[in-house]
Amino acid sequence: MTRHEARILPGCRARRLVCAGALAALLLSTAGCGRLQEFADPPASPAVEGEGVPELGVNDAAVALLPDSVASRHTLRVAIPTNEPPTQFYSEGSRYMTGTNPDIARLIGKALNLDVDIEVVNFDSIIPGIAAGRYDMTVSSMTPTTKRMAVMDFVDYMQMGNAIVVAKGAEPMTKDTLCGKRVGVLTGSYQLTVNIPALNHDCTATGKQPIQTGQFQDTRQAISALTSGRQDAVLADSPILEYATAHNPAVEVSDTFEYTPVAVGVTKAPALVDAVAAALDSVVASDAYREVLGKYGVESAMITRARVNAAQ
Repeated sequence: MTRHEARILPGCRARRLVCAGALAALLLSTAGCGRLQEFADPPASPAVEGEGVPELGVNDAAVALLPDSVASRHTLRVAIPTNEPPTQFYSEGSRYMTGTNPDIARLIGKALNLDVDIEVVNFDSIIPGIAAGRYDMTVSSMTPTTKRMAVMDFVDYMQMGNAIVVAKGAEPMTKDTLCGKRVGVLTGSYQLTVNIPALNHDCTATGKQPIQTGQFQDTRQAISALTSGRQDAVLADSPILEYATAHNPAVEVSDTFEYTPVAVGVTKAPALVDAVAAALDSVVASDAYREVLGKYGVESAMITRARVNAAQ
């Protein structure tokens, strides 16, 4: 992932945070999103907070479930990585974060009658940051896994699949024909940590060569390696690669597969999951939710039920 405006987490100083921080660092080996595209830093002029976010009524029942520490500060601290349209990116000419993830975070804030403070961070910093109490939650297309649930609770808010992109006019590829191919994936991504090992198991079981994995920090780097002939394909999240191909005529989507939910990651201490789950029930049932997904052309990501801690 590109990490523009990335914050480097300070070392844990409180004894009670050491174990949580160590566990969170361990979990990064199974990080599930490798999703950022590298762009030049935008000018410093901010846009008006709330720009472009549809109205949504307050869910009083959800508000009543808020932990006192969050309710008293009247702010949700939300960790989001940046520069991977359409999920999160800077609005042109400003440092205002837009995209499906920031907008969903703001809708949760509206349902909970809270301000939303979006903190742009390294994806790799999110889990330790939540474990250390720096952030209340993350909306970062994160896949809920059993290991991650040792640190965070999760509430589904969208679904997305995997996509394979090849150079325009090149040999089509599917997940079943990647054996022996040079495949670009994003560092720390679900594709790298889950999909590739599973696909390689099938490759070796059938006597084929394993996938030659190339790791990249962001989609732009991976696509550049593809178009320059250094990779045969790129495997990443479907909304991001579909967006990339819509804006780059040199590449095309060759296959999509395994659409599963992604979830809001919420701190366990203080427990916030019940309030966020109730808020997301309001969000996913609203016209505002459909409007946000439609704005970024990802209507296929819509879900109808915000499940809690449904591990993938």
